[in-house]
Amino acid sequence: MGTWKSKNRHKYLLQYHIIFVCKYRKKLLVSQQISDDIKQFSYEICQRHKVIIKYMETDKDHIHYMIETEPTMSVSRIVNLMKSYTTHHIWERYPNYLRKHFWKEHTFWTDGYFVWSVGNVSEKMLKRYIENQG
Repeated sequence: MGTWKSKNRHKYLLQYHIIFVCKYRKKLLVSQQISDDIKQFSYEICQRHKVIIKYMETDKDHIHYMIETEPTMSVSRIVNLMKSYTTHHIWERYPNYLRKHFWKEHTFWTDGYFVWSVGNVSEKMLKRYIENQG
């Protein structure tokens, strides 16, 4: 799945599956141009903050990411950075088009998100390992 990272005196492998949904489930990612731009903006912001995008793909109204991060970055911080950065830059690039969809506010994503930690072992295997300690 992934390789352990080492920093100072700790080892880690923090991987997450994250999904963002377009506000009001609007099918804005059908446009290949917008979809590609969102992906590019996502790479830009993640690269600045040492977050690795392992996989990323869009559907009509949402985007999936599999990311890897360091223990110093919380998931909520990553989500906030990615959503605000992509929203800001997509509005800069397509203001007239987006104004037709969101006439009250400059938004692109819903307020919420989905996140799931990706592990190398199943819960059952981890439970067995912990129970067999000592």
